[in-house]
Amino acid sequence: MSKRSNSGRTIDPALLRGLTEARVSRRGLLQAGALGLGMAALGPLAARTARAAERDWEAWWKQQKPTDELVFANWPYYIDVADKGAKNPSLDDFTKASGIKVKYLEVIQGNAPFYAKIAPVLKAGQSIGYDLMVMTNTWQLTELVMQDWLVPLWKEKLPNFKKYASPSVVSPDYDKGNRYTLAWQSGFTGIAYNPKLTKREITSIDDLWDPAFAGHVGMMSDITELGSVALLKLGIDPAKSTKADWEKAAKVLKEQKDKGLVRQYYDQSYITALEHGDTWISQAWSGDVFQANAKGFKDLKFVAPKEGVMLWHDNMMIPVGAKNPLSALAWMNFYYTPKTAALIEDYVNYVCPVPDAKDVILKDLQDPDVANSVLVFPTEAMYAKAHDFYTFKSYAEYQSWNSVFTPIIQG
Repeated sequence: MSKRSNSGRTIDPALLRGLTEARVSRRGLLQAGALGLGMAALGPLAARTARAAERDWEAWWKQQKPTDELVFANWPYYIDVADKGAKNPSLDDFTKASGIKVKYLEVIQGNAPFYAKIAPVLKAGQSIGYDLMVMTNTWQLTELVMQDWLVPLWKEKLPNFKKYASPSVVSPDYDKGNRYTLAWQSGFTGIAYNPKLTKREITSIDDLWDPAFAGHVGMMSDITELGSVALLKLGIDPAKSTKADWEKAAKVLKEQKDKGLVRQYYDQSYITALEHGDTWISQAWSGDVFQANAKGFKDLKFVAPKEGVMLWHDNMMIPVGAKNPLSALAWMNFYYTPKTAALIEDYVNYVCPVPDAKDVILKDLQDPDVANSVLVFPTEAMYAKAHDFYTFKSYAEYQSWNSVFTPIIQG
């Protein structure tokens, strides 16, 4: 039996599960099981097989010939669907407008395992078979850039990004000038809670350390998220933090753990624990809380605490060796129109990179729940609270972060 959203749209249960379950993969698992899926498997950066950075990319782009194909690798449940998943209206509109047929593949289950799969192929100088792929601003994306395995974007073909993109996705720390990437979707990491159980409103990260909630606090097992929230608690901007700051953050996390405040360090199952009342307050991703509300869990609230929230981005990029790069650019430009972004946003419900899509969702798609949600179209005040994750400058730094925070979730 299917369920209905607040807007009256019928939602298939499998789709609804995917909208919440896929989130853990999109952030990537920087846990013990994923730590080996990085640079260690490839050798030092000096062992590059091709000096792609030295190529005259402007000349290269001008030599490319248009094609009528696009192979697009993305995460599951991350695009609009119709007819029980048989159609993707946005992709169908793109094909009608451009003549380019899209082979859309939901093959990315996590940043680290996907990187581990494609890296040996890229290192060998071979095509991975995708013209466009979506990855989060994690260490794996940094590796792709450092290894020269991404094609610099031809900005002349992307006028809609300049015209419609939210300032929040323009020139991010991990890709200054959007040289290689354009955001696909974004999201906030803040706090979710059930006021019927907490007996009061939540306003601060300090509330995750409140003894009144002992045994009912949910923290994330993703150590990028875990370390970042502790830094915010200490008033430290994660993007500008140092190893000494990381060690201070780990100390307060250990104190929280030793006092028995944390029920569990959760993966995606944190949202289920909140829904069932196992936890009263938890670190949370904005899109998950929106979907929980849509499923009927109206008591759950998402809050941007006074110390701030973390802002993450999933990004479109073109790998070196792509067979249809002009088709990839055409889709990227098509996506950054209000109509197309609206079609996709009305289904995925994360933070839309095209603010003008709000009016399309409200007037044309008649879905005020999505259009008026600050979790989909944030206010300026909410963006003002947003912080970027630390961008690792080397594999050694990445390992250092892991060594500091991994012991918190173990044992």
